[in-house]
Amino acid sequence: MNHTTDLAARVEAQDWAALTDELDEHGNALTGQLLTPGQCHEIAALYDEDDRFRATIDMARHRFGSGQYRYFTHELPDAVRELREAFYPRLLPVARDWAERLGQPAPWPDTLGEWVERCHAAGQSKSAQILLRYGPGDWNALHRDVFGDLLFPLQVVIGLDAPGADFTGGEFIMTEQRPRAQSRGSSTTLPQGHGLIFTTRDRPVASRRGWSIGPMRHGVSTVRSGRRRTLGLVFHDAR
Repeated sequence: MNHTTDLAARVEAQDWAALTDELDEHGNALTGQLLTPGQCHEIAALYDEDDRFRATIDMARHRFGSGQYRYFTHELPDAVRELREAFYPRLLPVARDWAERLGQPAPWPDTLGEWVERCHAAGQSKSAQILLRYGPGDWNALHRDVFGDLLFPLQVVIGLDAPGADFTGGEFIMTEQRPRAQSRGSSTTLPQGHGLIFTTRDRPVASRRGWSIGPMRHGVSTVRSGRRRTLGLVFHDAR
């Protein structure tokens, strides 16, 4: 794939102080534009190139919701590889800080390559980078993307279609399980070319005793019309 914009520079140019504050407060944070509409269309068009993917998942068959997604092979398209490599060092300080607050191990090395090697050594050797495709009536059940014992606590989803023009509905939803209280939900409309950084499983939540674990799940509300496609960047591989 040819692209003229340095994607790593776009990731670097985000307001990371503000994004970190949003992640701390809500467990998710919306970035500025990372991909042009043309780049979004190029990535979305890869969905029909079978040799780029190791598996195709029908969500209804597995009772995950309705819709379809495909896992890339390890031969990632340049744009996908560049975005993943650019995000990792920016998200790493957040991951380590969260682990420290919760008194948990922080096994993540300084580079994505080293971390992926550790995943593979632990038996998590399958690519977890995905393209997702939803049509009218499709949705994604609330879940966590945990593919083995080793996981990275943050991931990114990037919108490839324009809400209101290409599709309606299909908001990204998150729920937070709160101690001794009802769960709290949030929804985000994902603009085309923008990314949403969000919690893979848990985040630290301030409590009277310091920091507590805030379990979170994510999903997608029902698409009411059109087609909604997204790119998912996961920073741990699958078993």
